[in-house]
Amino acid sequence: MVKNVQIGGDAPVAVQSMTKTDTTDVDGTIKQIEEMTAAGCEIVRIAVPDKDAAIALKEIRKRTDVPLVADIHFHYKLALLALEAGIDKLRLNPGNIGSLDRIREVVRATEAQKVPIRIGVNGGSLEKDLLQKYGTATPEAIVESGMRHVRILEDLGFSDIIISLKASDVNRTVAAYRLMSEKVDYPFHLGVTEAGTAFGGSIKSAIGLGILLHDGIGDTIRVSLAAEPHEEVRVGWEILKSLELRKRGVTVVACPTCGRLDIDNFVEIVTEVERRLAHVEEPLHLSIMGCAVNGPGEAHDSQLGITFGRNVGMIFKDGVPMRRVAGADIVEEFVKEVEILRKEGANAKSLADEKQLVQIS
Repeated sequence: MVKNVQIGGDAPVAVQSMTKTDTTDVDGTIKQIEEMTAAGCEIVRIAVPDKDAAIALKEIRKRTDVPLVADIHFHYKLALLALEAGIDKLRLNPGNIGSLDRIREVVRATEAQKVPIRIGVNGGSLEKDLLQKYGTATPEAIVESGMRHVRILEDLGFSDIIISLKASDVNRTVAAYRLMSEKVDYPFHLGVTEAGTAFGGSIKSAIGLGILLHDGIGDTIRVSLAAEPHEEVRVGWEILKSLELRKRGVTVVACPTCGRLDIDNFVEIVTEVERRLAHVEEPLHLSIMGCAVNGPGEAHDSQLGITFGRNVGMIFKDGVPMRRVAGADIVEEFVKEVEILRKEGANAKSLADEKQLVQIS
């Protein structure tokens, strides 16, 4: 448990990200956390590079209820300060924080607060002896490093462990997690580290995480992009939605366009609809199709759909044609229908809840 979020077992795959502000800038960090949680972030990791950052955690903790992870490297006292601040999880490699006595002190404090530890091994920061042994950061080297840290905690009787094994490329990342999954039964935090820009990194992350999740490996994910953290969250959700592992927000099926298209601004229409509906948290399946070839079929499988012909749109609801709209009004009218659909869903839920209360009473 990371506060109220379960990792592993039968729990849904959780979406994480990490703040990119200076942690001592409490206002800026809280603002970024709010943007992340609005996008669906369920666990937030915060860098704790020094004592000032650890002290700032106390105020950050007071101002947000989201589960917080303190990212600690090398300094055991920072881990103790983060625990005092009330964080919900440590990202810490026990072999890197000093003597066994120091590790034991952190583990006992962690146990007292029932806080899990994530062991995070990165291909770019392996121990020197492992690099000498394997020649480079191979999947086997990454796994051996992870097992070292696992054994340190297990020898101290600590087993509330989450593991991540990240490389900056898909093949090593996938191979490392597959190897580790044969050795331990701890929950896995998935990620392709330093994946790149919003474009390239999203593709790399989708492939790497998608392969593992499809194989049933992975319990929580973080998409690492050179982009704002709420963008990482959006990509993470799209990966989970594409595998039908989670449902959240609007899923838009849109045709890639071709010579049959009768309107010139189709891409702008789809983009604008997605932008206008970015605030929607309910899982809605929508289709926006440019012609009548695949349009009616996709509309049949969508809660709401629209097809175009000669700059006139036909809106479908649950596969049934509703009404025509002029080309200039397409976005506005389609968004209105989505909001009506949301209201209908809320009313239906309210009635169902009332019925359940009556049955209980």
